[in-house]
Amino acid sequence: MIQLERVYQHLAREDSEGARFLVERLWPRGVKKTRLEMDGWLKDVSPSTELRKWYSHDPARWKEFQRRYARELGEHRESLAPLVEAARHGDVTLLYSARDEDRNSAVVLKDVLERELRSKPRRSRRRPTVH
Repeated sequence: MIQLERVYQHLAREDSEGARFLVERLWPRGVKKTRLEMDGWLKDVSPSTELRKWYSHDPARWKEFQRRYARELGEHRESLAPLVEAARHGDVTLLYSARDEDRNSAVVLKDVLERELRSKPRRSRRRPTVH
């Protein structure tokens, strides 16, 4: 299962299950690096600086942002590999810092990851039977 959690809420939790990845290009304001327990900071899965600045969390640009960001992710599929692999082995939490919990890059990333996982099911270790 892939979950979303705002960094600032995550800091208040005492425990968390599964792998946790910060999926922001910039480090969250006011958060000490030693306080954030995570398995990785994946800057490369975040929107490009140009796209992030263009969007500027303007709700009127949300639909177009989703389209553009999904396209960026499609062009850099290799950057998704750590998240896809972690999700195949257990729960994953995507940590983000945006205030808007419904319209942020982690929401789009989660959707793209879930589609990726559905399109490429886990490989079986058993050899196929030939008839």
